[in-house]
Amino acid sequence: MIIGVGIDVVDIARFGDSLERTPRLLDRLFTDEEKSLGISSLAARFAAKEALAKALGAPVGLSWTDATVLRSEWGRPEFVLRGSVQRRADELGVTSIHVSLSHDAGIASAVVIAEG
Repeated sequence: MIIGVGIDVVDIARFGDSLERTPRLLDRLFTDEEKSLGISSLAARFAAKEALAKALGAPVGLSWTDATVLRSEWGRPEFVLRGSVQRRADELGVTSIHVSLSHDAGIASAVVIAEG
């Protein structure tokens, strides 16, 4: 059963400008595993975290760093949840999260489906 769906798009150049203006933003949004990625991949991961929040009902109190987007052994993106995000997923009965990322022509996008 689908519990929630989220989608988000990010202008990569604008996102990069935000990170340059506010360097602490990198620490607020990304885990150590994500920080070394290029700007296009960071923008796509930010879009994925936004899409995940939407799929979970966008409750107040989710921490950006409680969700990490990693590559599976097959190269697909996947979420690793902990803390506030894991608690919300558990509250909703989420047992599986699907995520798709894309970045092209200056735009990064992500779609998330939460299943239970």
